[in-house]
Amino acid sequence: MESSSARSGGSTRREATRQKLYEAAVTLIAEQGFSATTVDEIAERAGVAKGTVYYNFASKSVLFEELLRHGVGLLTASLKEAAEHTARAGGSKVDALDAMIRAGLVFIDRYPAFTQLYVAELWRTNRAWQSTLMVVRQQAVAVVEEVLREGVAGGEFSDEIDVPLTAAALVGMVLVAALDWKSFQPERSLDDVHAALSRLLQGRVSGRG
Repeated sequence: MESSSARSGGSTRREATRQKLYEAAVTLIAEQGFSATTVDEIAERAGVAKGTVYYNFASKSVLFEELLRHGVGLLTASLKEAAEHTARAGGSKVDALDAMIRAGLVFIDRYPAFTQLYVAELWRTNRAWQSTLMVVRQQAVAVVEEVLREGVAGGEFSDEIDVPLTAAALVGMVLVAALDWKSFQPERSLDDVHAALSRLLQGRVSGRG
């Protein structure tokens, strides 16, 4: 059997290889579409042998499904950390939502190709990974729902708001606004975009003057 350090080293190397494959796949698929992208191209872009792709993933579809899990998982974790950090600092639920908006923008700024791909896939209903996409989407939205429910329970938000729809709208606002920023207004800074969305949040959710 391998020593714990050897197993750890092997796991680290495999994760590094998977990360390279994720990055190669998301870039290629965003550029030319899923069907047009081949495993050979993914391997070449990642700088690995074709067999390495199949060693880590049973097929191109499995690779893409795991890519969605990985990417949305990172987004969900960043949203959750933003909310928890705000809570530890004694901030309000509106502050938490605002921090989550910024965290979402930071994620999109770092992973624009993945975001573009993710939003595009949300509109397709004939994919093998559709059920996976719905699950990971709900995981991200659920983090926002939790903050909204806590805000309603604490009297900070109106109890008339539709929590699931409001959470989905906030996540969608960030995704669409960020894609517009990256595609049509790239000269604007992240701080500028965040400030605009923050003002919208303050007026539409908290009801503050």
